[in-house]
Amino acid sequence: MDNKREILSKVYLVYFVMVAIGLSILGKAAYIQLVEGDEWREKAKKLSIKYEDIEAVRGNIMAVDGSLLAASVPIFELRMDAGNTHYNDEFFYENVDSLAWHLANHFRDRSRAEYLNILEKGRKTNNRYLLLKRNITYDDLKKVRRFPIFRLGKYKGGIIAEPKNRRELPFKWLAFRTIGWDKEGKDNDIGLEGAYSHLLEGERGQRLVQRIGSGAWRPVNDETEIEPRDGHDLITSIDINIQDVAEDALMRQLIANEADHGCVVLMEVKTGFIVAIANLGKNKEGIYEEKYNYAIGESSEPGSTFKLASLLAAIDDGLATLSDTVDTHGGAYRFANRIMKDSHEGGYGRISVKRAFELSSNVGISRTVHAAYRDKPQQFIDKLYAMRLNQPLGLEIPGEGKPSIKDTHHKYWSKVSLPWMSIGYEVALTPLQTLSLYNTIANNGVMVKPQFVKEIRMAGETVQRFETVVLAQSITKNPETIAIARKLLEGVVENGTASHLKNPFYRIAGKTGTAQIAQNNAGYNKSNYKASFAGYFPADDPKYSMIVVINNPRKGLYYGGSIAGPVFKEVADKVYSTRLDFSSKPSDTLKVVAPSLAKGFSKEIQLLYKSMHLPLPVEAEQFTWVSMKATDSTQAVNYIEASEEKMPDLRGMGARDAIYLLESSGIKVQFNGKGKVKKQSIPAGSKLVKGSKCIIELG
Repeated sequence: MDNKREILSKVYLVYFVMVAIGLSILGKAAYIQLVEGDEWREKAKKLSIKYEDIEAVRGNIMAVDGSLLAASVPIFELRMDAGNTHYNDEFFYENVDSLAWHLANHFRDRSRAEYLNILEKGRKTNNRYLLLKRNITYDDLKKVRRFPIFRLGKYKGGIIAEPKNRRELPFKWLAFRTIGWDKEGKDNDIGLEGAYSHLLEGERGQRLVQRIGSGAWRPVNDETEIEPRDGHDLITSIDINIQDVAEDALMRQLIANEADHGCVVLMEVKTGFIVAIANLGKNKEGIYEEKYNYAIGESSEPGSTFKLASLLAAIDDGLATLSDTVDTHGGAYRFANRIMKDSHEGGYGRISVKRAFELSSNVGISRTVHAAYRDKPQQFIDKLYAMRLNQPLGLEIPGEGKPSIKDTHHKYWSKVSLPWMSIGYEVALTPLQTLSLYNTIANNGVMVKPQFVKEIRMAGETVQRFETVVLAQSITKNPETIAIARKLLEGVVENGTASHLKNPFYRIAGKTGTAQIAQNNAGYNKSNYKASFAGYFPADDPKYSMIVVINNPRKGLYYGGSIAGPVFKEVADKVYSTRLDFSSKPSDTLKVVAPSLAKGFSKEIQLLYKSMHLPLPVEAEQFTWVSMKATDSTQAVNYIEASEEKMPDLRGMGARDAIYLLESSGIKVQFNGKGKVKKQSIPAGSKLVKGSKCIIELG
């Protein structure tokens, strides 16, 4: 009996404890529901609903004529509301197989069965945000909207298209490093994209999204809560046609000489705006591409192009004149413990300072500068500093190389520093910094800042226009020094190391440069050179300045005039024929005749005839591609048929035009040699088969 009572007591105790716990839980639930309910509901809401940023359309980067260099192209993420209640399961399963077939047939990334499995699984799991395909174009989207089920429309068909933006470069590698890129959250922003990212990126918008499971978020509303604001557009000073010629000419010279890398920069003399900038270097596969902005970032010993600065200093200080003479001592002269040598075996004897510059005599220039400043070398350094050669140009594009011109207090200053600095060693400048000096001479001593952007626009309206920035009103104390420097540079082309650049149409002024490249701590060797040419044109009324630098050519030639000079001339010829408009006609003593054969793009032939002040037959303006054959009295104009069906007659046409015509017709091209087309492996008039290969021989 006592045992029964004890057991009942324990049961009642357990019962009361459970009731108490239950009441406690109910009380807590009621408290949470009634007192803390709003707080917890808000927390739950925050965990399942949030605001998501909407990417703004990044602004365009354009060439000076409005051609797109970089643009944001809309792409879409294709999703489906597979749990759509606007149609029943019967309708879905009657049409889903057809939808799967259309998706597979259009995108060709999955089979019909795979798409069918994804769609049916999405329906069974009531997936309201089923991912079908990433990164589809607007053209894709337009076609997809006509597929079964989707053709019912946005709501009834359940099609969801999430817009995004992808950056495209219409001209691919042209000026690639200068256009650059901007990587969000990264420190390696490059070029104009990086420099002007704050303007290009615009302002992001916001929309409300809700978690729908598996970590996916779906927009709550179809409308955006805060609309994004598109970015600004940049109008650069790049001329895409000149840029194309610069890269093509540089590429051919690099390939022909098996060089390591090189660059070309063309700049407007008065304004400092960059018209073209090409940088090409070998990648791991040995193919040339724009892998680094050598023109802006590579600071190295300039070599003989620096001789201009050295003589400029001595002449401006009144310590040398062009008529002074100097003994080149058989092409070799000892300074302290080092021997300075000329490239010309045996030297040039006793010559004038002007002639020493024209011939690029190392001995002649170094002896002239050493004689002027050996007792006061710091004065020479101060003169270089007065020319701003020790200061960066302050470019808007990041990555400018730092110039290096040591003074006499530097720990590495020695007895041979003055003569070796005078010919461009023991100093370091980037190609663009060197070009800036030459541009200053062309601009009558006024140094202007190189610039790449002319305007900033918003919705087609100009909001900022960039004017010329003057860095120094004069880099010399005597105005006549600049005129003397221009005579020196003109003499190099008229009578010196760049005499092969002379032509009957316009005059070039400039200086060749050949420098041995230092091998870190291993000194210099005779197999690693840098060839360059810096100058401007037309010499009598400078409009453009240009520098060409080619590093480490391996085919035996390494002199600046032979390697860099031809690139300079090719680009200058293009500028002359398309941009320069001279009021004066050719001299009466110079008989200009029409080319015996001019074949190619009609507009370029028209520009050629205009630059030569030759009459152009009216019918030449009626066709896109023409062949003009001139005799003493007549000019026959024939239309070149640019067809995807028949092979055109390419003979007599330039390589660039011939390649363009063939590739536009889907033909692969291989070319050999230089010059104009002599032979073509597919005869003119033959039927063209897309994907076939045509070998053209140039000569």
